[in-house]
Amino acid sequence: MSYLQSARLTYRALEDTPEDEDFLHAIQSDPEAYSNSTPALPKPQAKRDTVNGYKKSLMERALLAAIIVLPHPPSNGESLTSNAAEDTPKMQTQTQTATPGTPIGVISLRREGGDYAHHRGTSITIDIARGYRGQGYGSEAINWVLHWAFRRAGLHRVEIQALAYNEGAVRLYERLGFRLEGRRREAFWHDGKWYDDVVFGMLEREWEERQERVQSV
Repeated sequence: MSYLQSARLTYRALEDTPEDEDFLHAIQSDPEAYSNSTPALPKPQAKRDTVNGYKKSLMERALLAAIIVLPHPPSNGESLTSNAAEDTPKMQTQTQTATPGTPIGVISLRREGGDYAHHRGTSITIDIARGYRGQGYGSEAINWVLHWAFRRAGLHRVEIQALAYNEGAVRLYERLGFRLEGRRREAFWHDGKWYDDVVFGMLEREWEERQERVQSV
């Protein structure tokens, strides 16, 4: 798999530009996306909140921070070929003429530095923009970042968390092969109720076994 693209999507660096700031702010300003991705107190988000908080964290503290891009259809003479399945990408040969696309999300891996780097662990965060959810883009991006983490970065364990009221995320992570590792009971207050923080993890050998099963089908 290319480290810049998967079956339907491409991935580029988060840039220090007004356009990327506007895109991040649009995601942060979406009440559904905000509530499903963070237990922080929901409130109107100023642009400075996005720039000084979300963007700064991605650019300074992430091992990987990528804008998820949906390429525009290739014009005549351009090609895109892939032999990857959406949910469990195989190693693939792809050719794509650089084509502009639409940013549809952000995915990142936390950097574990200093005295923690030797544990070779990380955690995923992902946000998909309104209008592009429910189409498999999130699962495709997560599979891409798992491949990057284990094959490119040499990591051993990848964690992902879900707020228990985000039942769609819980089902997705289980379907992608993450194992339930624990719950922080009633850790978060949301819309008048207490909810668990649900923790999932995947080890390198578990990911490798999953790839072997898929390729043997």
